[in-house]
Amino acid sequence: MAQPTAWDHPEPLAVSSAPVPHYGTGSLADLLPTIAAGMDVPGMSPAIPELAPADRNCVFLIDGLGWEQLRAHPDEAPFMSSLMSSSRGDTGRPITTGYPATTATSLASVGTGLPPGAHGLPGYTVRNPATGELMNQLRWQPWTDPRAWQPYPTVFQLAHKAGVHTAQVSSPTFENTPLTKIALSGGTFRGKLSGEDRMDLAAEQLAAGDRSLVYTYYAEVDGKGHRFGVDSDAWRGQLMYVDRLVQRLAEQLPPRAALYVTADHGMIDIPFDEQHRIDFDEDWELRAGVALLGGEGRARHVYAVSGAEADVLTCWREVLGEQFWVASREEAIAAGWFGPTVDERVYARIGDVVAAARDDVLIVASEREPRESAMVGNHGSMTPAEQLVPLLQVRS
Repeated sequence: MAQPTAWDHPEPLAVSSAPVPHYGTGSLADLLPTIAAGMDVPGMSPAIPELAPADRNCVFLIDGLGWEQLRAHPDEAPFMSSLMSSSRGDTGRPITTGYPATTATSLASVGTGLPPGAHGLPGYTVRNPATGELMNQLRWQPWTDPRAWQPYPTVFQLAHKAGVHTAQVSSPTFENTPLTKIALSGGTFRGKLSGEDRMDLAAEQLAAGDRSLVYTYYAEVDGKGHRFGVDSDAWRGQLMYVDRLVQRLAEQLPPRAALYVTADHGMIDIPFDEQHRIDFDEDWELRAGVALLGGEGRARHVYAVSGAEADVLTCWREVLGEQFWVASREEAIAAGWFGPTVDERVYARIGDVVAAARDDVLIVASEREPRESAMVGNHGSMTPAEQLVPLLQVRS
């Protein structure tokens, strides 16, 4: 048998081998339409068939709490761990987030009931085709008309119109943000600073109507994971705290109610060395022909100089293809990474090249993105640690 030589290159990962999110049957975008269909909201369909209808429904989204992280920490989260067998309608299975597994994309999927290719927030930062600039879709910078960027109504708006009592209970900081307006608006927004106050108010709002749809949110599990990692004492402390919040809310459910606990993504810790953190700003091969670098470390949108698209794709595959699924825009769309279809207005927001990490590796940009490049915990790709999230339930 011939021995491999220095000129032999392993085949890059096949685009078709990426584990595409379960759009239409078990993703975050399917949750609210399924709940709303059970409350007879027109135009909604039960895409997650395992969920039984309830008159009063509360979704508690814990930012950054993946299925695998919860499963690995039963001592820190005894209450939620006791509910894992109830996940996804007592099947004991998780759901998927959507690609990329990142907060702005996932919250838009939750609120609109649409996959990223339709709602149009397909990444942490993406190119605005109208200006050619990178737009940060979490911070909404630079400013872009929210309704032009995401024109579809939210499920909350449709439920409110159908006579369902609808409320969002979150930090007052989020009340008037563009992301809230285009993803989570409808009914009333009630701001509370402490987690305990949010749980109490969510329960109160849930009881306020014969048919109710309430959303509440907690951010700091994600915050501590980014800063310290998902196996740090700080992260574990946040998990312990939010476990008590879930139990507090569960114990206050009014009659005929269902509480669903889910998340926008999981997280993975990446070591700080050159093997695991590839610096785009220091790598001339990856920079060649690239006009803009978007997305985030584990889910990159790469925008090529006009005419260089094929060369950039070839280079990125050669350099990264053993560790990343590297696809052209057309290949990623055809493979369903962003959902079954991609709206015309969304097409050019997606990179000419899309790179999703399979291994424990990041593409950082130390000069362009110093804060993001310093994060311990990261997310964005299609690995189970990032994609799988719980859908725990408690019923009264």
